[in-house]
Amino acid sequence: MSGFYGSAPGQDLSEIVALLNTDELCDIVGNDTATLVKEVGGSDDYESLLRQMADNVLKDQAESLFRHVNIRRICVDSLTIEKQGELAERLGLIDASLVNSTNPTKDTATWRRFLEFFGVDQRGATPFSVEPERDVVRPQYGLFPHQRGVVDRICHAIRGGHGRVVLHMPTGAGKTRTAMHVVSRTLAMNEPSLVVWLATSRELLDQAADAFQQTWSFVGNREVDIVRFWGDYTPELTNINDGLIVAGLQKMHALKSRNHIALLRIANSVKLVIVDEAHQAIAPTYRDLIEILSDTGPNDALVGLTATPGRSWANISDDERLSRFFRENKVMLEADGWDNPVSFLIEKGYLAKPTFRMLEVPISEEVEEQINDQRATDDYDPVILETLGTQSIRNVVIIDEIRRLISVGHNRVILFSPSVRHAEVIAATLLVLGIGGRSVTAKSGSSARTRVIREFRGTSPKPLVICNYGVLTTGFDAPNTSATVIARPTKSLVLYSQMVGRATRGPKAGGNVTCEISTVVDIGLPGFGDLAEAFTNWEDVWNEPARYE
Repeated sequence: MSGFYGSAPGQDLSEIVALLNTDELCDIVGNDTATLVKEVGGSDDYESLLRQMADNVLKDQAESLFRHVNIRRICVDSLTIEKQGELAERLGLIDASLVNSTNPTKDTATWRRFLEFFGVDQRGATPFSVEPERDVVRPQYGLFPHQRGVVDRICHAIRGGHGRVVLHMPTGAGKTRTAMHVVSRTLAMNEPSLVVWLATSRELLDQAADAFQQTWSFVGNREVDIVRFWGDYTPELTNINDGLIVAGLQKMHALKSRNHIALLRIANSVKLVIVDEAHQAIAPTYRDLIEILSDTGPNDALVGLTATPGRSWANISDDERLSRFFRENKVMLEADGWDNPVSFLIEKGYLAKPTFRMLEVPISEEVEEQINDQRATDDYDPVILETLGTQSIRNVVIIDEIRRLISVGHNRVILFSPSVRHAEVIAATLLVLGIGGRSVTAKSGSSARTRVIREFRGTSPKPLVICNYGVLTTGFDAPNTSATVIARPTKSLVLYSQMVGRATRGPKAGGNVTCEISTVVDIGLPGFGDLAEAFTNWEDVWNEPARYE
């Protein structure tokens, strides 16, 4: 055997694929993928392309696919009698006829032996390297000089645990990272102390929790609690007095309505409140909650974070109310001789200069009906996103754009898909077309996901495209990414900015001088404005420079 991970004994997956019929190949790749291959690649050599795709998909996603009984049965039935006997022996079975009736996923050891028979290595081991005798010690979660200046000015604005201020930094400039140093400095200088971080979206809450764990693990001076309070997380909060509570505004508001005394007990210990997306602070639903958390105890420090320091695009009175709520105090990234911080960040190489490209695609009648039936929500219903992902005309546009990006020199591209299945279909189709397509979703096995991300972060000149849904908007660092294709429509500027931000890392941060952001605009769904314009709006309602009271 010449398996793609190891050597005999065992079974090469390519040899299995060579024996399968068309129906079995379709079972492995999925009928929707097979249909798209026929449309994109033509029908003359359909079976050959389908077999090639099945080979790629089975090798790339073996750990995930083998969890399905029908896929295991297809592969096991294709084995010779001798190989079936060898597999049975590996699994500790007395007869080869028992292989198909056995669930190898029932325990870790059996699952590992089953996968190893087909050449799948779960270990994801990295080569051993000898550490140098002398090395430079670098901060693992450090800040650039301009970010350190922002931290100093924020801490001055809330010195002694008092004062309100907005931190204004553009998307991609490290706003969350910078704010976490403020949080960590507050905790380190006050023992015990409690900080509350508030946000409305799961993406921001996940990002905050991850960022704090990284920051405190390097700069912290003691063990503290990190408590998640959003979605299905339901911890008891009243016994937390040292650490960080990362909370959803909606869930914290529900606690206030349900148990006002409990909220007051929490608030009495709070040293600092952070509100991500600061404009949420003056929403009628949340304003009173934020006032209680920040003003009940002996300290009243409140910091709002934003890349766009205004509540609306058009209502100046709302913007003025937001400014007054934070006492007209704002700290922003500043650079001597520069009027626009975005221009500074791009010119100095901290951010890549983005080029935005809009790909307009008409929506189908089915999607239009689903939109009309949808209730008012913060974002599009998953059913709408799933339907968008099945539209052939849309998928052809996406593939053509990826081809174009690669043809002009982008060798690390991220596709943000509208669904898990869409990510899998596009990745499989790209592989057949000779492009290194990979899918990473919440369904991906841990070893497969690690392998794909490690490959993407590598220095190979071979173009690679990661197709993902819901897992790479936050907590993913691949500075060599130079292009994104945003095929996942959203009403959230936060989510859109996070997707854009995956490609905007500049050369000083290990990234690129320029980047391309291609957005699929489904006609009938809202789009987004220019990144720099969004950052520079609302300046007229803030007094510069910030005043510290």
